Amino acid sequence: MRFMETPDTPAESAPEPAAAPAAPAESAAGSSPAPTSIAAQDWAKAAAAPEYRAAVVDLLGALAYGELAAFERLAEDAKLAPTLGDKAELAKMASAEFHHFEQLRDRLSAIGAEPTAAMEPFVAALDGFHRQTAPSDWLEGLVKAYVGDSIASDFYREVAARLDGDTRALVLAVLDDTGHASFAVEKVRAAIDADPRVGGRLALWARRLMGEALSQSQRVVADRDALSTMLVGGVADGFDLAEVGRMFSRITEAHTKRMAALGLAA
Repeated sequence: MRFMETPDTPAESAPEPAAAPAAPAESAAGSSPAPTSIAAQDWAKAAAAPEYRAAVVDLLGALAYGELAAFERLAEDAKLAPTLGDKAELAKMASAEFHHFEQLRDRLSAIGAEPTAAMEPFVAALDGFHRQTAPSDWLEGLVKAYVGDSIASDFYREVAARLDGDTRALVLAVLDDTGHASFAVEKVRAAIDADPRVGGRLALWARRLMGEALSQSQRVVADRDALSTMLVGGVADGFDLAEVGRMFSRITEAHTKRMAALGLAA
């Protein structure tokens, strides 16, 4: 899971960003926030504000370590796969996550940030999340990848709509589904069909994942002044309190739909 490094919290694949900067990506529930002054700029212009540049470095650092951790987790989960075909599918997903990591690492270098230093502030929280939510079997691993990654992706897409055009395009590109959405749905639904009792256990597990993700993300960004300031409107065009509520309503609605796709009660 990529993890939401956000203050006080955290799908479907988002559409590719439009060429015109005035068309930011859709949010989890399909609404499109109006473009902001930052969203209408490219990186070179937006980065003239030191506070905005610092916030983007934090955001890309959080995403980069999330992608690296996702690669490691999927490679580890492949050991639990019941068939060679399943192992191969997870290996393919892990490879895609590593490619996303490379894109973020290279972008950090290109804007003059040291990638390791940008990622370091997010290592402890993300590793802690994974320790606390280690799956006990193959199905729990699939639900974790699908539910956890999707909640985080929904949040990042919401934030991306308020970023400069160049950064927004990169963020949306690395949030592309690596294939485990449809893969997880197919495998989990088949398991529930074979043994309906599995559904109750996995529903409880998914609810725990959502709670842990929100709790960990709160603690992380509370410690990152640049990210916190951007999100509450001090840099670029952040969220006011009313919009924060609407954003989480959209994320929760998308999560409920995802749970239904798995055949689980939210």
